[in-house]
Amino acid sequence: MMKPEDVARIRFAFSPMWELVTSLRTLQQPARQSIHLPWLKAVRAKARALDLAELFALVPPSGYLADFVTPPPDTPMPDFAAELDRVRKADPARAAEEAAKVRGTDAAVIARFTADPEAGVARVADTLKTYWDECFAEFWPRVYALLERDVLRRSRQLAQGGARELFAGLGPAVTWTGERLIIDRPWYESGETHGDGLVLVPSAFYWPAVAVMTAPYQSMLVYPVHGVGTLWEQGPPPAPGALAALIGKSRAQILLALAEPATTTALAGRMSLTPGAISQHLGVLSGGGLAVGMRLGKQVVYRRTPTGDALAGQA
Repeated sequence: MMKPEDVARIRFAFSPMWELVTSLRTLQQPARQSIHLPWLKAVRAKARALDLAELFALVPPSGYLADFVTPPPDTPMPDFAAELDRVRKADPARAAEEAAKVRGTDAAVIARFTADPEAGVARVADTLKTYWDECFAEFWPRVYALLERDVLRRSRQLAQGGARELFAGLGPAVTWTGERLIIDRPWYESGETHGDGLVLVPSAFYWPAVAVMTAPYQSMLVYPVHGVGTLWEQGPPPAPGALAALIGKSRAQILLALAEPATTTALAGRMSLTPGAISQHLGVLSGGGLAVGMRLGKQVVYRRTPTGDALAGQA
């Protein structure tokens, strides 16, 4: 249960470790998320060459997965190395308890883990690092950009429409009554926030479901990211001929991409251009009144102006 005063302590974050771990479910059950087939085709051969038996035992295709491998993000944009270090430092006794709760996987592998959880945690961390390097790291910038856009979008939604509008947009499994946050999940254990509010985490690889973590961890709600259908589209959005002829192909692509606010780094990843080149183009678009930058923490996020919206809409 989340009390009304906890709304003031809502924060957004996203987690490379959560995406990595939940992608193991997609590997085990490809039909579950046909939307990720382009990624599956790209990594299937590499994944088969790895020994993922222990990870598969701790992360079944459905149901409860061992929480210690997905610590709630403690900063808005944690990097993988920092999250992996938190997994390595997981309490072995708690990890063993969580492993014993997993159902429907290889009992012998679980027994080996619980017999010596300290060694098990170390093995799991090493395997996660290998799996990341071989099957996920090269794709992370694309996933990162999608999650970043969602966090910016939801942050604006919370600021403009409040908690009720925000939670209403997270899917039918999430209901905010004004006094209580209700999550409709078959394996969710009821619990209350414990003084540190709630962290909201968008996910591409857990899509379209929601997930919850509570005490002894930071209270966390994982929800399906907006726009997941665009994740594996190849290349930047097309630039219509007339718009490209008017302002240039790259600037037209950037203007269309700013349908959702984005940072220079995120745009560079989508456009396959250097951040320096993106900055130059954004400078021209801003000088022409088509885009504007706004500071959000340590980053500058760009969005279209009404004039930019009108020009992009006519394209």
